[in-house]
Amino acid sequence: MITKFAVSRAMTTTVFLSGLIALPALAVAAERPLGADPVAACATLSGAGSGAIKVDTAALTEPKPLTVAPGGPTPAARISPATPQFCRVLGHIDPTDPKAPPIRFQLNLPLQWNGRSVQYGGGGFNGVLITGLSLPPAAPFDSASPLARGFATYGTDSGHETKPGEPPQLFAANDEAFVNFAHASYKKVRDAAAMLMERAYGAKPERMYFVGSSEGGREGLTMAQRYPADFDGIFARVPVINWVGLQHAGTRAGLATMGEGWIRPAQVKFVHDAVLAACDAQDGVADALVEDAVGCKARFDPAKLLCASGAGGDTCLSEAQLIAIRTLLSPYKFPFALANGITEYPGWGVSGEGTKSFGPTGGWSAWWLGSAPPALPPVPANGIAWVYGAGGIAHIFARDPNFDVRKYRVEDFADRVREVSALMDSTNPDLSAFKARGGKLIMLEYMADYAQSPYAGIGYFEQVQKRMGEAATAEFARLYAAPGVDHVGSGAPSSVDMLSVLVDWVEKGRAPGDLVVVEQQPALPVTVDRSLPLCRWPAWPQYKAGDSKSAASFVCAR
Repeated sequence: MITKFAVSRAMTTTVFLSGLIALPALAVAAERPLGADPVAACATLSGAGSGAIKVDTAALTEPKPLTVAPGGPTPAARISPATPQFCRVLGHIDPTDPKAPPIRFQLNLPLQWNGRSVQYGGGGFNGVLITGLSLPPAAPFDSASPLARGFATYGTDSGHETKPGEPPQLFAANDEAFVNFAHASYKKVRDAAAMLMERAYGAKPERMYFVGSSEGGREGLTMAQRYPADFDGIFARVPVINWVGLQHAGTRAGLATMGEGWIRPAQVKFVHDAVLAACDAQDGVADALVEDAVGCKARFDPAKLLCASGAGGDTCLSEAQLIAIRTLLSPYKFPFALANGITEYPGWGVSGEGTKSFGPTGGWSAWWLGSAPPALPPVPANGIAWVYGAGGIAHIFARDPNFDVRKYRVEDFADRVREVSALMDSTNPDLSAFKARGGKLIMLEYMADYAQSPYAGIGYFEQVQKRMGEAATAEFARLYAAPGVDHVGSGAPSSVDMLSVLVDWVEKGRAPGDLVVVEQQPALPVTVDRSLPLCRWPAWPQYKAGDSKSAASFVCAR
């Protein structure tokens, strides 16, 4: 824990550490220093490389304190954890196609290395350099970063750079860039980082971990499926597993809100309140949280919100709006099989429709509906699912930037859809090679996620159990589901130090059971607002007695 705080009066709150952060011992072997002279050892990496791998710059940084920004794209993005002095290595990997962009990466080498490394996944369509300096997905806001704990950390832009004002899918016109985004860049950067770690410390990394959320979660599962020998432990939070299915389902849900189907912000709150009225107390306590999300989806009937004949306003829904909601909640069915025999994308769940995660918006408003009805081409005021899905249909499946997605028929592009699915979808349930090498996998789904359906990850995990057997799956994989939490971790308790859980499992054989998540605000001092059990799927937290803001008052109902 951080022992003392000194808070500045600047717009950005700054916290200085008095000494080192006390953490559980994570020693693999004796720590390795970055040479007798770290400045010289770091400088020798500049210009280093092998083949297509090039190091552009390498230099020691100065220590930086923990900072909390006054605003940010997500709550966790406001947190910049403290960093010690380290060697920052910036490099790139040259493409084979001269028209393809290079793969850029950043590697951070601590002065005292614990023999471990952590690769960070990206997000969205990537296109920005992942520095590896942030907290891992779901980590408590007051925890130390892996770099501060002695891990070497690294990330990549996945082989393209998105420029302001351009569609995020523009890079996919180049085949090599798209393959890099799909899987190749993460493997290439992993190998480059391992080579540079060995050069810097005189030893190969003893343990290699991967952490990622959303697109980064897909990347983690991709590594387990395509490159099972590369990582000892993988944490995939809200992974976009069935990528092709998500783009199609998100586009369909957006089309349903064109015209009269669009749901106004005040009506979003109305639906949110109606879901709570139908489901909140069913789990034992009225705490403004739906703990049993699966039961709520079966119980909640949006048809009861239909406006009476001649009525309108923000306290009822039109027939077109009900159709839009039913579209969101129902599966998207393909007329042919995708990779690994997948034929549908599951519908979304219920609860958290009005969650605030992006300043004044979140839930449906951020991901599905936006602040304005869907436009062609998509505009920033549209929901993120529409910007991603409609843009993906045009740029990646139709391969025509001017394509009118209202005229899209998946049958007309079947070959391309299958081709993209083979590249992008992390749906292969055969993880036997990953298990055989001793790998451990932890998946975490948020049950109020409207960026991607949590039921996609749940369905994948159940396919792994079906393919490998439940007992065999339990030897190396876990799935947790947090109720009431949206895609970025807002709305309910969601923070847990999953990297330490993963390390304990990989290195000490401590298989995790049910855990505890806490809810925090990105402000100082960091406090815990409430906590809940984080239950292994298919269990969920059921209230028994006591303080409803304490995990001790709940049990995991199976």
